[in-house]
Amino acid sequence: MKQTWEPSQGGVLVLPSGRSVRGRGLHYALPEGPLPEFGLYLLGKQPPRVEWESRWLLWPDLRLPADERDALDALREAWRRAEAERVEVACWRGIGRTGTALACIAILDGVPPAQAVSYVRRKYRRGTVETPGQRRYVARFHAETP
Repeated sequence: MKQTWEPSQGGVLVLPSGRSVRGRGLHYALPEGPLPEFGLYLLGKQPPRVEWESRWLLWPDLRLPADERDALDALREAWRRAEAERVEVACWRGIGRTGTALACIAILDGVPPAQAVSYVRRKYRRGTVETPGQRRYVARFHAETP
């Protein structure tokens, strides 16, 4: 049975395909409601343990993923799983790295790379994808990267 997020829940990005992914900041309390079934955590150090299945992607604050191949694999996994599971993507504050990852997931879902940042800023959070390097990463991201 499909267990995805309700579009009205805070931080939920609905993709063109209808998949939904919740973005959030780990600095803040876990939102009320159903728990994720899978979490992708984008941090410079190993994240705290969670009750659900998760994956850590080494991604220092205000930077880019340490390993582009691992990043592509992790983002593809989050996108695939979002079809039938509650997937969350999170960094410390839920803005730069989370927004960058959500923009890349949107590209995997069919949003053109040149429109992905504005798509995520409109539908997830204004001001996300914080640095010029993060914006360039999204602009050159595609399903076959690297």
